[in-house]
Amino acid sequence: MAEVSPSQPAPAEVSPQPDDLALVRRAQGGDADAYDELVRRYQRQIYGVIYHMTSHHEDANDLTQDTFVKAWQALKSFKGDSRFFTWLYRIAVNRTLNHLKSRKFREGRHAMSLNDLDIEAEHHPDLVALVSDKTPRRALALEELKEKLNVAIQRLSENHRIVVTLHDIQGLPHDEIAKILDCNTQTVRTRLFYARQQLQGILSDYLK
Repeated sequence: MAEVSPSQPAPAEVSPQPDDLALVRRAQGGDADAYDELVRRYQRQIYGVIYHMTSHHEDANDLTQDTFVKAWQALKSFKGDSRFFTWLYRIAVNRTLNHLKSRKFREGRHAMSLNDLDIEAEHHPDLVALVSDKTPRRALALEELKEKLNVAIQRLSENHRIVVTLHDIQGLPHDEIAKILDCNTQTVRTRLFYARQQLQGILSDYLK
């Protein structure tokens, strides 16, 4: 163990962070500070999910706030059968889906049919060059591709869009997504498979 010099202050002990369930129990007892900590922990993730579903910053901000207000109002009903963030994500997803339906977000935007898929797009020589060449062209092209990808995600159906957002962008595992969406893991895998193929088909137009 390294010795601490008398002229140097001893390192302060870092108190362990309370886990989510402990904060939830405190918040259920009326501790607003505990709930504020839960908001700080998950605000960015919830915003990210909603933004990638709506592609609209103002809507994402409003729906993020709405999610945490709804969660606070329903907090007494949380029994701890699932992890808190799973319960919170479910609220966010449901609120966002209802929002998209209410304002007919998909008007003029149609999900790709399976006939439009191009599963060979990932092998296109231009795409291979983009991920292998370290050139200014690559940096510019990747930025353009990122913008195209965001547009492409919005062309997916809600069911496909949400699994791509939760798995490929948020990094959640299949079983956690299944709990959030209240379906089985095979359904998640199937939707993810078709969503990725649709994205490849859409992006192949950009690579031509």
